[in-house]
Amino acid sequence: GGNVVANAMPFVGYRYVFGGTTPAGFDCSGFVYYVFNRSGKPLSRGMWGQYNAGYHPSRGELQPGDIVFFQNTYMEGLSHNGIYVGNAEFINAVDEDSGVAVSRLSSPYWAERWYGATRPRR
Repeated sequence: GGNVVANAMPFVGYRYVFGGTTPAGFDCSGFVYYVFNRSGKPLSRGMWGQYNAGYHPSRGELQPGDIVFFQNTYMEGLSHNGIYVGNAEFINAVDEDSGVAVSRLSSPYWAERWYGATRPRR
């Protein structure tokens, strides 16, 4: 997971673009898709494909490189994800205002929208 996190962190501050999958602009699952593929761990572009890509650890079992998922953000149901970096934080393409940023799992917004996590098969 450390390799995935190391490949994700340099993108803090990059632009958010809905549907984006490149450094020119990322959306949440496009960012996850790009970082995992760049890390030599091919992953589906779609959020459900990413969710179903491996084991589902509990919040207490999270390790750097796990993908964290949230529901009821901009739409009902599964609608946001990011990459767990450790210390109860995850990196994600947040929105047009924030771009790619590190967020806290314990912040009220994310805590109440928690859906689950996936540890992609290596």
